[in-house]
Amino acid sequence: MKSGQVHINTTPPRHIPQVLFTTNAWERMRGLIGKKPLTGDQGLWISPCPSVHTIGMSAAIDVVFISKQGHIKKVAHNLRPFRFAACAGAWAVLELAAGRAKQMQMIPGLQLTWTEQHD
Repeated sequence: MKSGQVHINTTPPRHIPQVLFTTNAWERMRGLIGKKPLTGDQGLWISPCPSVHTIGMSAAIDVVFISKQGHIKKVAHNLRPFRFAACAGAWAVLELAAGRAKQMQMIPGLQLTWTEQHD
């Protein structure tokens, strides 16, 4: 997985500083299963991904569904373990700690950009 950050196109701009990014089929299927719950500064961007499940997860998450152009299409707040969420037309998802999307004021229409961190 690549590591980077997500920028939220708001005034003033906001960002999530520790976001992993994957397009790998195995990593996309596994997602956060078997991993520690995310903290407020962490996220997982999965692409392509129009739907998610939380089977086998230990904590609730927020799921931000993103269009191919990077716009938020839908936000599933507080998706508890053993649940499913989908969004027609979504190209990717950003998984966050439960409550983080609301705290960051993520709403449909906002533009998100992921940038890779280079060591």
